[in-house]
Amino acid sequence: MYAIIVGAGKVDHEVTLIESSRERYLAMEEEFEHAVQYGDATELWVLERSGIQRADLVIAVTGDDEDNMLVCQVAKEKYLCDRIIARVNNPRNHDHFRLLGIQPAVSATDLILRLIEHEVPRYGLVHLLALEEERLEIIELEVSSDAPTVGAKVGDISLPEGSLIISVLREGAGFVPKPDTVIEAGDEVLLVLNPGLEEAITEYFAPDGREG
Repeated sequence: MYAIIVGAGKVDHEVTLIESSRERYLAMEEEFEHAVQYGDATELWVLERSGIQRADLVIAVTGDDEDNMLVCQVAKEKYLCDRIIARVNNPRNHDHFRLLGIQPAVSATDLILRLIEHEVPRYGLVHLLALEEERLEIIELEVSSDAPTVGAKVGDISLPEGSLIISVLREGAGFVPKPDTVIEAGDEVLLVLNPGLEEAITEYFAPDGREG
């Protein structure tokens, strides 16, 4: 695999970093030598000098959303790169990335909010991942003591259609549950589900919780 990363300051395959800041370029070049290219990745000649024609993956993580959009759009449409990943600096621009077909577009702000949400125990439900193209979500729920599923076997829990328990975290260790796994209060249950089922699922594991 050959990957191009735009914006080295932010972030056994062949990788090229493109950095427009001369200071950061010199620091990275000292460590990675020829794996770093200096220039503005929104210019085609810089991308071509970096070998975008043969890139399997292009990752744009600069601090400018317009640059990230442009680089990913060029990689996808002009050079037919199969996989692109973009950083979204302003969450308000997320829809613009999606409309242009630039997915996944990762918002650092959203990730931080999810981490905060994960660490605040009063939030019953945590959104871990949204797979928009597949129309699936992965969520985490902490099982409350009054949940109707406490003491029930996974195989006996009749969840709504379109939802599935994929993992249980208990005492710091995670495991894939078996049909005879018994749900305990305090378990952290990971589920994959169709969007829109969050409220119904919460009733099974954290009826007094609320969505974060």
